[in-house]
Amino acid sequence: MQEFTVPAVSTTPHAGGLADTVFEHAERESGRVALARKDASGGWQDVTAGEFRDEVLALAKGLLSEGVRFGDRVAIMSRTRYEWTLFDYALWSIGAQPVPVYPTSSAEQVRWIMHDAEVSAAVVEHEDHAMTVGSVIGSLPKLSRLWQLNSGAVAELRERGAGLDDEVVNRHRLALTPDSVATVIYTSGTTGRPKGCLLTHANFMSEADSVLDGYGEVFAKPGEQPSLLLFLPLAHVFGRMVEVAALRGRVVLGHQPSMTADALLPDLASFRPTFIQAVPHLFEKIYRAARNKAESEGRLAPFEKAEDVAVRYAEAVEQRSFGTGPGPGTSLRMQHQLFDKLVYGKLRAAMGGRCRSAMSGGSGMERRLGLFFHGAGLPIYEGYGLTETTAAATANPPGRIRFGTVGTPLPGTSVSVASDGEVWLRGGHIFSGYLHHYQATGIALYDGWFATGDLGSLDEDGYLTLTGRKKEILVTAGGKSLSPASLEERVRASPLVAHCLVVGNDRPYVAALITLDRDAVAHWLSMRGKPELGPAELVRDADLEREIRRAVVAANTHVSKAESIRTFRVLAGQFTEDEGLLTPSLKLRRRAIEERYADEIAGLYR
Repeated sequence: MQEFTVPAVSTTPHAGGLADTVFEHAERESGRVALARKDASGGWQDVTAGEFRDEVLALAKGLLSEGVRFGDRVAIMSRTRYEWTLFDYALWSIGAQPVPVYPTSSAEQVRWIMHDAEVSAAVVEHEDHAMTVGSVIGSLPKLSRLWQLNSGAVAELRERGAGLDDEVVNRHRLALTPDSVATVIYTSGTTGRPKGCLLTHANFMSEADSVLDGYGEVFAKPGEQPSLLLFLPLAHVFGRMVEVAALRGRVVLGHQPSMTADALLPDLASFRPTFIQAVPHLFEKIYRAARNKAESEGRLAPFEKAEDVAVRYAEAVEQRSFGTGPGPGTSLRMQHQLFDKLVYGKLRAAMGGRCRSAMSGGSGMERRLGLFFHGAGLPIYEGYGLTETTAAATANPPGRIRFGTVGTPLPGTSVSVASDGEVWLRGGHIFSGYLHHYQATGIALYDGWFATGDLGSLDEDGYLTLTGRKKEILVTAGGKSLSPASLEERVRASPLVAHCLVVGNDRPYVAALITLDRDAVAHWLSMRGKPELGPAELVRDADLEREIRRAVVAANTHVSKAESIRTFRVLAGQFTEDEGLLTPSLKLRRRAIEERYADEIAGLYR
């Protein structure tokens, strides 16, 4: 068994609850800018620590006046926006437990989560969400109150609580202990019904403080006020951790509800964050958009040269960090300086111009992509965690990024790899159990360790490399075992591929279903003078099929013949969250996809 531990940096014992941060900061530095919110004209309006405390207090009093009590669970179904953070801290101020629900959830998913969590009230963003909840209200006997953000819920609740004394809220807040449940966040449900993870106030304190202790130096330049634009879903544990860490760490926090380039890039330019936290998919999109723009303008060759220089520069820095090389040579440094003005600076400018570094999680990042961004002046600290670990458990440390890994344990965390390759984690951020699922809790937690279900390995420096999921291991009819995830990611290295699902369990060989990235394909057609094609025509285009085959052949070079993809089918459709084929964090729902495309899979083995 391999094991590696990083000692905790902070020795201050945790006390009270998460909302105490808001009240303590307001008491000590009332005029400090704590958040920024969009005003009616689309500009950013500063919110001071004192103003945010007053808003939290007023909303908390309104919730109490409407019957929300200590220990009640309240669902929040919304995109990422300022009001979500406001409700989180108001609910925590009175000892209630927010239960996040993805805004794209189906009626059945909403019914399951709200029924299982026994929510007594719900906050939704708009009328469509209200109608979704209303369609399943008959199976939610405990749900008695529903508020709609776009219909003035905050103002309404503030008015309802105006007659209550502030001390009523403070008495509730001071009754909280670190071991009190802060929230119930449901897993993505890739292998069955989602389970509610009970995360305590101490879990979030431990996680946020570990991130701040380990990475505070990279949030901003010395003397600069750190700021962060949160566009991750607050329904996901990663986004929630970012929210808590920003407020605890005095990082100015803004909110953006969409991760589409058209919506996000203007807000990055106007907000100008010093640090961002995102998923690999976003960085892939940024890279591909920059490459496509260069190709459209006839500058692909210079861009590819700049990309090569960035990758080689980052590799040289990596080797120097671990004592295996001297670092970038004179010629490489000169080329790097030239392309910093011509290419890299423009890439950073697209993210506001002040962004100094980033953190990535949620899924694996391809090594070359990480090298490119690092060489372009935006180090991305890739990490790994789960809902059960309150987000990150490992991450690449500042100044010592080992690209292609998910880093070393965060301060106060232990990582162990069992004899069967399963990754086990221990630390103050490990959840306390699954709501109503005592047997599953007993299987997942053992003597303070959490069995993740992920497979991986530790190197001599404690860097963790993930290789797949235990439950996703395929065993072909010939007895060959393989993890599909790494093979799928290598196929996805092609910009034309949106998703790849490898199949082959109890089959004579490995095969794959592949979907196309519509934007990338449109650019590919345009650059070759081909007419626009519909989905059905695209999958029959011989030139496009050859491009996809090249991607499959390239992926196969990394595995043995028995593990290689023998045949594949390009699908006209997409794997989408709306159709139940992707989780909200964009992971494949394998069982659902295999059921939906059973005929196509059968055809691969005829």
